[in-house]
Amino acid sequence: MTDTVPQPSSFTSQPDAGGHFGEFGGSFVPEVLSYPLQELRDAYEEVKTDPAFQQELSALLKDFVGRPTPLYFARRMTEHLGGAKIYFKREDLCHTGAHKINNSLGQVLLAKRMGKTRIIAETGAGQHGVATATVSAMFGLECVVYMGEVDMERQALNVYRMRRLGAKVVGVTAGQRTLKDAISEAMRDWVTNVDNTHYIIGSALGAHPYPMMVRDFQSVIGREAREQILQQEGRLPDHLVACVGGGSNAIGLFYPFLDDADVGMTGVEAGGLGSGLGEHAARFNGGTLGVLQGTKTYVLQNEEGQISLTHSVSAGLDYAAVGPEHAWLRQLGRVDYSWIEDQEAVDALGALSRLEGILPALESAHAVAYAMRLAPEWEKDKVMIVNCSGRGDKDVQELAAWEERQRNAII
Repeated sequence: MTDTVPQPSSFTSQPDAGGHFGEFGGSFVPEVLSYPLQELRDAYEEVKTDPAFQQELSALLKDFVGRPTPLYFARRMTEHLGGAKIYFKREDLCHTGAHKINNSLGQVLLAKRMGKTRIIAETGAGQHGVATATVSAMFGLECVVYMGEVDMERQALNVYRMRRLGAKVVGVTAGQRTLKDAISEAMRDWVTNVDNTHYIIGSALGAHPYPMMVRDFQSVIGREAREQILQQEGRLPDHLVACVGGGSNAIGLFYPFLDDADVGMTGVEAGGLGSGLGEHAARFNGGTLGVLQGTKTYVLQNEEGQISLTHSVSAGLDYAAVGPEHAWLRQLGRVDYSWIEDQEAVDALGALSRLEGILPALESAHAVAYAMRLAPEWEKDKVMIVNCSGRGDKDVQELAAWEERQRNAII
């Protein structure tokens, strides 16, 4: 922690009026989006303290999403590793199979309050697209989801799910044809159709108020985990672990614990194939300060400021920037960030599947892999919570292709 960084009185304080977390965040958008973003900020400030809105959201989270999700003690994995107790926050058991629906549901309720009749979204791994298509169907709203063609190929199951739910899935052919490019296309749509359209961003990134708003909707994860671990262990955990793409599942788990000084936290990025630029999506391992898609944060870019290609076996972590609040928390020294390469994530997925009967998403497997590194180094009285942010059904095709590539490489 550096002396030059001013320390906040509370790590859970809100961003400033311009949406800045320290030097990160803000709203770097075309003038045409200034009004819709201000409209969104005003509407969100109203519903944050509106009991009717909060009651409707809470009821739907319970009855439709299936909250609270369990906090599961992984006995066999704990015994296998021989160290700290490992608990999994089971976001994979949410309706649609991941944490994404917590945010999609909150934003679609907000969109209805604002009188919007059309919903758009971007998606990488497809889970946010499925969640958005689900809540749009629930409320009878038109839904368009933008998805890079590379991601459509490796997440074909979720493409089918979105279409069965009534969404129009638009393949994006520009750029690397992954998440960054899908976001760009969704933003172009929003600029053209701001009068009747709300853009449900799926992670804690983008222009203000999205990072704050997505964090708030996802903080139900950490609030539940806090209450559950107190009931099960009689104390707070020693450490929290979550994967970080844009960062919504991680900030959702971390946020309610940020002011608990004795609770350590690690966000785990995608280490991909190695440390070279273009081989990974670990923004804190080679990224530099820049602006991407509305926010100032750490970005993988070359010396001329051109956005770098990224790689991860997990489509949901394959993004060149990280949410601005994560950049701020790292700068303050409150949260540590590490990375896990593809092979270790795939191995961790297999270990959790065999030891506990839980098939996690490849994104979540990065957090599992880090926990498997850390737990054996700790005493058995230590307690760790790992966010299992999604289930791995969507990844079986990609896993099969991975295994085939590995066999061919050996031959």
